[in-house]
Amino acid sequence: MIFILSKTNSLANHFIAEMRHKEKQQDRLRFRRNMERLGELFAYEISKSMQYVPSEIETPLGIAETALLAEQPVLVTLVRAGIPLHQGLLNFFDQADCGFIGAYRKTKKSGQFEIEQKYITSPDLKDKTVIVVDPMLATGHSMVLSCKELMANYAIKELHIVSAIASEEGLAHVQAYLPRAKLWIGAVDSEITSKAYIVPGLGDAGDLAYGEKV
Repeated sequence: MIFILSKTNSLANHFIAEMRHKEKQQDRLRFRRNMERLGELFAYEISKSMQYVPSEIETPLGIAETALLAEQPVLVTLVRAGIPLHQGLLNFFDQADCGFIGAYRKTKKSGQFEIEQKYITSPDLKDKTVIVVDPMLATGHSMVLSCKELMANYAIKELHIVSAIASEEGLAHVQAYLPRAKLWIGAVDSEITSKAYIVPGLGDAGDLAYGEKV
């Protein structure tokens, strides 16, 4: 299942447009906040697909019947770029446990790159609904590597993947290697460069949020 937020006109288009805009994205606070707001919209949409239980709430004047979330998901984020998007989801799933993955591109002398994974820290994911967050799904290799590592260690009940912008190639790779995952994407771009940057994309989400790395 793939849900693409920008296919339906909403304020999400404005947030994504500002994150892409080469001048507006230079305001780091604005960039992080737009990514966070996008995460909040994803949390709302994902919440519609989750399980609920009938509940009764005692008010000062009586009993109100409602349906409440059966359980909180676990939010797992690829750092550092994923932190603002992660915070948006956490604002809504505000009782969720969280995990963090350190994975990055390591450039070889040939100019090619490989995915280096340094660490994973997470709560117990057995029989849990897990939402894995990375703002840019370029080749999809780091996402697949991270999710396969999680699934090798835990019997995850349901896997969701959230990205602000994805390439068509990245989506195809994730679908091929993680066929059970539900994908929640802000917008999809058709091109990817030889250095695995999405075109038109928005640039390096981590650098825009926190400054250029050395």
